[in-house]
Amino acid sequence: MPVTLPQLTRREFLKRAALAGAAFALVPQSHAGLFSKSRDKNTFAFFSDTHIAADATLKHSNVNMADNLAACVRELAAWPVKPATVIVNGDLAFESGLPGDYGTFGKLIEPVRALAPIQLSLGNHDERENFWQAFPRDVTKQSSTLHRQATVFASDRANWFLLDSLEVTNAAPGEFGATQLDWLARELAARPDKPAILVGHHNLQAPGATSGLKDTAAFEEIFARHRQVKAFIFGHTHNWHVEQHASGVQLVNLPPTGYVFKEGRPSGWVRATLARDGAEFELRSLNPQHPEHAQVKQLQWREG
Repeated sequence: MPVTLPQLTRREFLKRAALAGAAFALVPQSHAGLFSKSRDKNTFAFFSDTHIAADATLKHSNVNMADNLAACVRELAAWPVKPATVIVNGDLAFESGLPGDYGTFGKLIEPVRALAPIQLSLGNHDERENFWQAFPRDVTKQSSTLHRQATVFASDRANWFLLDSLEVTNAAPGEFGATQLDWLARELAARPDKPAILVGHHNLQAPGATSGLKDTAAFEEIFARHRQVKAFIFGHTHNWHVEQHASGVQLVNLPPTGYVFKEGRPSGWVRATLARDGAEFELRSLNPQHPEHAQVKQLQWREG
């Protein structure tokens, strides 16, 4: 399974806060306030494309990525309820997945552990071995099975399938690979009675394109055939967008927490709340004046 950073107890959090100092100053609340919040078991938070460098002062496209992640952490900490889980969907690291990148990322994301467990997955700017060294949980298990960060976890209203599309570090295309796709098909077949939400870093690749998911056709065949699949959530394109696939599966393209590719597009994070027959996805733009800030997409699950 992908590295899961379990939620910290209040005692663990205070101990780490005393040791870490400045990193925990990112949370603009009393520690007690963080732990007294109620949890919404059907709400999830998504960060994607954080692109954190070892040097927290580094800028790319005139954006300080560490500052952006810190701002998202502060807003999530101020949210009225705790999410069930926080998912960081790939490209945790700036460019080549250096060990120092994960060290800085870990410090920045640590305050979120007062709120919820965190699921970490990988994108094309990550490096699997360095990632495992930085977050060693489950390394032995992964190395002996898929050698990928793939897992299933259950929530009240959906089964979540986190997939790993990292093929070559710092090369744009991605690929799930036959072994992981076979695993996905088996895991879906074993769980037919609850909506399934798939999460992976790379976007579906259009014919003639070269920077998305190379095995798009094989992946589409699986999610079209397994009717309990209701949504595919991804990042990589740095572009907030929601549309419906021809199969009826909802496609949710997460915004970057770091920098955007196209000027004027929003960066930030996404709040998702599941209903029994669909879900609500809300963009939380880092720029509250952005015209799409707080935009809510109401998604209806396909039948079957």
